[in-house]
Amino acid sequence: MKLLYTFLFILFVASPATAQNMHRVRQTVDTLAGPYFHGRGYIFDGDTRAATYIRDRYKQMGLQTLGKSYFQHFSFPVNNITKTPRLEVNGKALTPGKDFVARATSGSGTGKAKVAILDSLLLTDAATVHRFFSESLKGKAIVYRQQDAKLISQLPQPYQLKLQQASLQIVLQPKTLLTTVAHHTDPVPVLEVLATAWPAGAQSIKYSIKSSFNPNHQTQNVIGYVEGSTRPDSVLVFTAHYDHLGGQGKEVYFPGANDNASGTAMLLELAEFYSKPENKPKYSIVFIAFAAEEAGLMGSSLYVHYPLFPLANISFLINLDLLGTGDEGMMVVNGQVHKQQFALLDSINRQHSYLPQIRSRGKAANSDHYPFSEQGVPAFFFYTLGGTPAYHNTHDYADQLPLTKFPEVFKLITAFAQQLQAKAQHP
Repeated sequence: MKLLYTFLFILFVASPATAQNMHRVRQTVDTLAGPYFHGRGYIFDGDTRAATYIRDRYKQMGLQTLGKSYFQHFSFPVNNITKTPRLEVNGKALTPGKDFVARATSGSGTGKAKVAILDSLLLTDAATVHRFFSESLKGKAIVYRQQDAKLISQLPQPYQLKLQQASLQIVLQPKTLLTTVAHHTDPVPVLEVLATAWPAGAQSIKYSIKSSFNPNHQTQNVIGYVEGSTRPDSVLVFTAHYDHLGGQGKEVYFPGANDNASGTAMLLELAEFYSKPENKPKYSIVFIAFAAEEAGLMGSSLYVHYPLFPLANISFLINLDLLGTGDEGMMVVNGQVHKQQFALLDSINRQHSYLPQIRSRGKAANSDHYPFSEQGVPAFFFYTLGGTPAYHNTHDYADQLPLTKFPEVFKLITAFAQQLQAKAQHP
């Protein structure tokens, strides 16, 4: 795989100096969502490999560093599923990553267990609940539907403690398997299983889950910049998170093509564009690839507390996430906050018909723009609409990502950036 990475990097270096290169974009997404990076998460050096890849692209473009290196290091706690989980129901093996996953917070466990169903009918009858919890739950697999999780969380504390005596919990998901990043480990192993994959009349299971808690996972933001020709202290910032959810052992990983290899590819395309002498900006432009967004906006939160230049120097910030579609247009988070800038963006789009529509919404703590917004930095978060429904699961792989309006979004962003700087220079 290292040979493949080296070959792809040579291709990028040899690419012609064009403003937009969709072949290069597709290679970037394919590479970042590929098995070598293992979901760009917290096992098998996924996030570090991705950061190194982005750093090497920055170097190839000739971006400057804001410190001694392109990296801004930090650490955070994370629970990892270090081996691919196993589950057999009534002697039939289910497929990890497709039929089930371990919950991100799951503890370790292995063995056999008898199935005990905890359903909504039982939960709403006090006498039935009492009988259920009067019996020993040791050696039991407690099975319940996701839609009943709230009722279970409202059970009295003695019942909550009794649930922890079970061998494991199995949560039946009605539509899809979504996972996340966890900062702690649950005392009981937890598997999430597609309801359609759970066999009727299940009586016994065999399972194996191995997790490991790392209180001090080391990671890094990747930062480079192009210095402005006339007003270098006024800064436009482009950001995108490069991390994703990693994997569960060697056999299961979450590719994260749309989320957010697509946004990272856009960040690199913009860096490629502005690094060319013919496109040198009058104001400085900083490119930040954030780590640990999936862990709770940790890379961006770290940055606003330890900025490498004054946050007050940021004229505007554009955060890029989920940019792999666009046939239904684009959403702008904070569009209803910064109405003048949104009107400018919308007018550019209408003039050139880049996208079918641009919609706006208010504040949302849903990506890396948010810590900056909370510090008073004017910021937009762009994500495209339509296309792939794959999200936070094993189906978000590169081949299914259409990149429908990627060139148009690129043109819209560069035109918007040009107008922003022009208006700042001549208010």
